[in-house]
Amino acid sequence: MTSTSKPAMEAVEELPIAEATARRSIWLELKDAIKGTEADYTQISLKKAIFLLAVPMILELVMESTFAVVDIYFVGKLGPSAVATVGLTETYLFLLYSIAMGLSMAITAIIARRIGEKKKEDAGTAAVQAIFLALLASVPFTVGGIFFARELLALMGADSWSLEHGYRYTQWMLGGNAVIVMLFVVNAVFRGAGDAAIAMRVLWVANAINIVLDPVLIFGWGPFPAFGVEGAAIATNIGRGVGVAIQLWALFRVGKHIRIALSQLYVETKTMLHILRTSLGGIGQMIVAMTAWIFLMRILADIGSEAVAASTTVIRIMMFTMMPAWGLSNAAATLVGQNLGANNPERAESSVWTIGFYNMLFLVCVSAVYFFCNEFLMT
Repeated sequence: MTSTSKPAMEAVEELPIAEATARRSIWLELKDAIKGTEADYTQISLKKAIFLLAVPMILELVMESTFAVVDIYFVGKLGPSAVATVGLTETYLFLLYSIAMGLSMAITAIIARRIGEKKKEDAGTAAVQAIFLALLASVPFTVGGIFFARELLALMGADSWSLEHGYRYTQWMLGGNAVIVMLFVVNAVFRGAGDAAIAMRVLWVANAINIVLDPVLIFGWGPFPAFGVEGAAIATNIGRGVGVAIQLWALFRVGKHIRIALSQLYVETKTMLHILRTSLGGIGQMIVAMTAWIFLMRILADIGSEAVAASTTVIRIMMFTMMPAWGLSNAAATLVGQNLGANNPERAESSVWTIGFYNMLFLVCVSAVYFFCNEFLMT
């Protein structure tokens, strides 16, 4: 009896050691994911590849949605008309997001494919053309925002307060929209290359600046004047502008998997058209989804600023919780592209099914939170 119980006791003693080792392994992988590690995502284990890519991508998009939540928190203290101004401006930004996200999906797929094929120079060329396309796409929104802000708000049924006091918020947000598109597109370049940690850290910095400047510029803390709702737009543009500057510096200097040389700064029409054709499906998909929100906001504007403000708050909360799902889908796009480029379609398919399962579990949990905690989330 003693001889049989001794191995059993040794096995019991080894359990805590195994658990501690597993926890340490997870912690080390988490540190690698946040720090950013140079790995071949077509060769390492699929679960590890998903973890290393998904963690920074999820954190990146949580940071992106934090912009919206922070802005609406402080602007909410100015009253429903101020929140309505943000919401009505957002309807035009939805169109911009559609273009930016469509371009991002395309460039992530193309960059990932080139990295999988071990063609880093071609990946850099595609990144440059994507940046040119992003800047071109922002021009109409810039012109419209700077010169026709009041008219655009009136078209969406804005109240007199928004037309008189809130139009400068629209001017800043639409006039400075290039930084929004650039954040999306350049981070898509990093994601496709497997440098997801760089994209995450860029938004950490941008959000920190926005969080600090929002109350300072909205309420006029210290030596700064109180800009009101306009201050939220100024803070957001400054934060995103600094983020874009860091992105470009990283793209030229410190990228682990992709780096652009000055010799690549030229227009290559063939590559640009390829990116544009690849992005059309994604842009169309996003426009269809965003158009529904635009019509909803227009209908709510006829009801009143309170209805628009409530809808804006709900959308911002949804964005905050849906972004992790986008992060997982971005990890899938990177893995599919790189594995197809490496002629490994079976691993690419496994990536989709595995990440799809994880995403389903996450969204079921989110749905439960929405259902049972809706009043708490809105207070």
